[in-house]
Amino acid sequence: MLRMEDVDIAYGRTTVVHGVSIEVPADGVAAVMGHNGAGKTTLLRAAVGLLPARSGRILLDGEDVTALPPNRRVRRGLAYVPQGQQSFGQLTTAENLRVVADGRPRGAALVDEALDLFPALKGLLGRRAGLLSGGQRQQLAIARALITEPRLLILDEPTEGIQPSVVAEIERTILDLTRRGGLSVLLVEQHVGFALDAAGRYYVLAAGRVTAEGSGGTGAATDVRTAMAI
Repeated sequence: MLRMEDVDIAYGRTTVVHGVSIEVPADGVAAVMGHNGAGKTTLLRAAVGLLPARSGRILLDGEDVTALPPNRRVRRGLAYVPQGQQSFGQLTTAENLRVVADGRPRGAALVDEALDLFPALKGLLGRRAGLLSGGQRQQLAIARALITEPRLLILDEPTEGIQPSVVAEIERTILDLTRRGGLSVLLVEQHVGFALDAAGRYYVLAAGRVTAEGSGGTGAATDVRTAMAI
């Protein structure tokens, strides 16, 4: 689905991601883990096209999209949920969803489908997004992204600052969506348990380099924690 091959990413003259290669399988989940400052968000921003790759290639379904701007990558099926539970705070929950759905042939149906995935939002449709809890805003952000009908959903720290019950609900939703087929997920996450439960493939970053990789599942937790302790 998505391949990043030997990618270097820099801010000005300073390279912060060095020769990283990762792959997100079709209809599967790949997790990128590591401590703050490891280069995880930088890697995602390059995948979306918000940062240029200094070298290497980014392939989507085998097509080289390294030079494409973000809007053209989005048209090819990418959706990005950045860190921080972002929404339009002055708009209601319903208005946040409609902003994305308006103009789409199945707009109303897509909103209904998103609300079915996150039923807690149904009772909050008239509330301003800025008044929602962190967990509610994160569900809203993911619901908005899903309305675009992506083939690849990119999530940056979706569990940060969220209560465990909502973390479990987000995890279940991600797994359910990938099991249905038609959706791949690239997940950046610091919580090892959540990441390995969700992912079929994992990568550990430290100082902008992949220091460990392998198959997901709870059996990999020891290897991942060892790599992150280095």
